[in-house]
Amino acid sequence: MSVNASSSSLVTAAILAIGDELLSGRTKDKNIVHLAELLTLSGIELREVRIVADDEDAIVDALNALRSRFDYVFTSGGIGPTHDDITADSVSKAFGVPCVHDADAMTLLAEMYARREMEFTEARQRMARMPQGARHIANPVSTAPGFIIGNVYVMAGVPQVFQAMVDNVLPTLRTGAKVLSRAIPCPYGEGDIGMPLGAVQKAHPQTSIGSYPKYDGQRFSTEIVVRARDQEVLDAAAEAVQAMIAGIEASRIPQNPTAEA
Repeated sequence: MSVNASSSSLVTAAILAIGDELLSGRTKDKNIVHLAELLTLSGIELREVRIVADDEDAIVDALNALRSRFDYVFTSGGIGPTHDDITADSVSKAFGVPCVHDADAMTLLAEMYARREMEFTEARQRMARMPQGARHIANPVSTAPGFIIGNVYVMAGVPQVFQAMVDNVLPTLRTGAKVLSRAIPCPYGEGDIGMPLGAVQKAHPQTSIGSYPKYDGQRFSTEIVVRARDQEVLDAAAEAVQAMIAGIEASRIPQNPTAEA
């Protein structure tokens, strides 16, 4: 649990994934799913995900929109050594500060390349660039750090490196009440439960009720998932869903006609 955990507050987040390769479909993003699962477990509500191209204006616009609306913004991609890795420059522009070769990052990378007996080229030095005043996110996999500025956490796009950075970041975050959930099997399709389930949701506004259709090759059924941050609220809504299902079942049982005297 975070060192700043709270049992009652709502903490929100957004993810900004950066890269032309994501939009072209050449790279299948794994980072969004990984981080979304960990945020949910930590009690941080992921409210929005955006994917943008390697375009400075697009990154700046998206970042400024997200960081003003959510407690945390997490980015992935675009902090490598090549010409199209422009995330550090774009984040610097969004915050209105210079993008500089961070002295501590330069030292880390220079020592790492020296150990490997490789030249610390100008391209590799690009991985030490970050907004002036940013703080490091440690990278135990390949050394080159991510960085934090304001409420924005900038991390690598390579899944193994991204996940290692996330592991270092999560314990430092303020968290809120965790979302509780309960899955309820329903033998009826969404067409049968749509209206009554909507009524249940309206009667339990502190919950989020989702329906997920299934098809077994012969008939449709639905898994109904109730989510809430309070156990009593969750229990009350789940009981209402179960009563709804029972009501539909009862309405479909043929009634024997009463024998006339």
